[in-house]
Amino acid sequence: MNDGKQKNGCAVVLGGTSGLGEAIAVGLAQSGLHVVASSRSQDGVDRTADSIEAAGVRTLRATADVADRASLLHLREQVLAEFGEVRVLVNAAGMTKREPTLDVAEETWNRILDVNLTGTLRGCQVFGESMLENAEKNGIRGRIINIASLSTFVAFTEVTAYCCSKAAVGALTRSLAVEWSPRGVLVNAIAPGVFPTALNSKIIDSPRGQELKLRTPMARFGRAEELVSTAVYLSSEDTTYTTGQIVTVDGGMLSSGVNQ
Repeated sequence: MNDGKQKNGCAVVLGGTSGLGEAIAVGLAQSGLHVVASSRSQDGVDRTADSIEAAGVRTLRATADVADRASLLHLREQVLAEFGEVRVLVNAAGMTKREPTLDVAEETWNRILDVNLTGTLRGCQVFGESMLENAEKNGIRGRIINIASLSTFVAFTEVTAYCCSKAAVGALTRSLAVEWSPRGVLVNAIAPGVFPTALNSKIIDSPRGQELKLRTPMARFGRAEELVSTAVYLSSEDTTYTTGQIVTVDGGMLSSGVNQ
């Protein structure tokens, strides 16, 4: 085992400029990886890049959109030109919308699945290609970490498109692990419990948020660093026999029945 600091490979975090994606990007930088945190927002890219550089590692200030394959291909070429390889990929881009399923427009359904599921597939395909090549030619194993959800396992009312997309992210993770692990790229996912972010800010103090806390044995919401440590573990060169797993970081919520 090493001293906890990773060698300076490069990690790409898609959706890495806000919420949990940003926390993971900065945490991977603090672990010793060079990190490129990308999203559609140049302001977000620049802000996160400042935090990454403050950790003493390098980055690129490049935008990309997981709904646009051409932008991902362009980002890959920029990263390869600067760093020579991609050691770690984190797919953290996501969106949701709450409304009764009977009222969900196909446009909304398609948009959520395109970002959450197909966007994850695009990221895996675009960056996985170079990671597989690097593993086969140079023996350098890659790591892919997808961001799943508690809704990968259980349903939440009135967010059906989101739940379906995240259930499929779990299936995609396992499928890629079976296909790519023998070729040198390990594929896992993290399923966060409730971590306060801009994406879920409206429910934290609502009756729905209180129900979520009630069902969590630890009786609190998560802290970003508690998720980051799992991402660092899954990205580490020392983690060599973990693949096809969906690691739940939820304060025990999925294990919970009646709490009082």
